[in-house]
Amino acid sequence: MRKLIVLGFVGLIAQLIDGALGMGYGVTSSTLLVAVGIAPAMASAAVHFSEIGTSLVSGVSHHKLGNVDWRTVSVLAVPGFIGAFVGATVLSNLDAATAKPIVATILLALGIYVVYRFLRLGGRRPQFKSRPSIAFLAPMGLFAGALDAMGGGGWGPVGTTTLLSSGRLEPRKVIGSINTSEFVVAVGASLGFILALGSQGINWGFVAALLAGGVVAAPIAAWLVSRLAPRVLGVAAGGMIVLTNSKTILESLGVPGVGVAATAAAVFVAWIWGIAWAVKQERLARAATAVADRELEPA
Repeated sequence: MRKLIVLGFVGLIAQLIDGALGMGYGVTSSTLLVAVGIAPAMASAAVHFSEIGTSLVSGVSHHKLGNVDWRTVSVLAVPGFIGAFVGATVLSNLDAATAKPIVATILLALGIYVVYRFLRLGGRRPQFKSRPSIAFLAPMGLFAGALDAMGGGGWGPVGTTTLLSSGRLEPRKVIGSINTSEFVVAVGASLGFILALGSQGINWGFVAALLAGGVVAAPIAAWLVSRLAPRVLGVAAGGMIVLTNSKTILESLGVPGVGVAATAAAVFVAWIWGIAWAVKQERLARAATAVADRELEPA
């Protein structure tokens, strides 16, 4: 019972992070399940079954608050479903550990770019180009879906990072669209796991505990996204990308735990500083806009 309560709390925190920053639910939950001795395929299966419920609630919440670009969701859904289904069915025969540091390096570079892109704005407002094309979204969805099923998480890190770095959607639309389309990805992965493992290979108690915590957090996270300024949200999400992937790379290189912890602490401090800087710049930009608006008012 105590383990289920802990998992419920983990589901709540993981979904709060995922719903607010566009990533984190699968990675956080899967890591804990594997750490307590659950086989990777079974851990990923439990996470994806719980994600069917959490992503549905998250998607509805994001839609109500205007955080979803439905064209992006519709294009991502099919390749994401296919990628997740295939990734789930081959997980038991494929070691994703080799590819993990390579993917983490790519995501780290993109995360650094995302942070740089929003910090270098200074007092200017962020500008966003036209929406991403089908040729851009489809392969990304296929790859992210497969990685998500095989690694227990990946839809958010790949999808959110890639869309943010493209500069084609404002951060709240990126996060809302990724969270909403994750429902289809979770369904695809879950079907694959049912075929590969059978229903007996899934711990439904773990699924229920993760689901309960995630459902509570989903509306709160969607509300946060709708209130945060794009530059603040961009730096927050980018920092999360850098923190998680730098840790993955160091661990894959065999760096001792003390070194990994020290690096993570340094990155965390820099991340908080970046968010504080973004908040300061946003306040200055709003103040400048208010002054300009008053000057334009008729006497």
